Amino acid sequence: MANDRLDQFAEKISSHLARVEKARDESYILHREIIKKSGMTIRAVHRGEKERALTLLSETREKILRSKALIEVISELTRSGFIHDAQKEYVEASVTTAIVFGDEIPDPDNLKVNYAAYLNGIAEVIGELRREILDLMRRDQTEKCEYFLQAMDDIYSVLVTMDFSDAVTGGLRRTTDQSRAILERTRGDFTNYLVNKRLRDDLKARIHV
Repeated sequence: MANDRLDQFAEKISSHLARVEKARDESYILHREIIKKSGMTIRAVHRGEKERALTLLSETREKILRSKALIEVISELTRSGFIHDAQKEYVEASVTTAIVFGDEIPDPDNLKVNYAAYLNGIAEVIGELRREILDLMRRDQTEKCEYFLQAMDDIYSVLVTMDFSDAVTGGLRRTTDQSRAILERTRGDFTNYLVNKRLRDDLKARIHV
């Protein structure tokens, strides 16, 4: 009878959805922790605390790998927006750490993240590098400013080549536009800083003549 078959289907579906729900709850907790630790990593980077940043990244990576394992078992989790957001934050923390401390930028495959999350994550790095540059200018320590500015430009140059639909890239087009505005503003701020610094240096030189 149809009812018997439907009951069998219902039992099978109910059992599967129970596993999905359990995995989703675990995944949600994991991704909240990933976002939190990624934020803590970036804070450590801005404070110059490399060892702490690397420790936090290592802890975050363990949670990323656990999340990846859940997604591989429960394919429905790939549609969860919080997974993309958490991976994006992890990428932002990882790449910011690498650039600020002069290490090699990590490969998305090594980070175990989706490519769309990687692109959106590196876009967010542009804002973090702007903060680094502004802090350096305030302290009159501009040796690394041009290096960071070039890194921002390199990231943006990659982003503008990704001419795909937002459905594929996770809304990258809007993020890229925001990155361009940050890059242009930072370049303008740094140029003005250099002009003013030269004027200050010239004035000091004249006073001491």
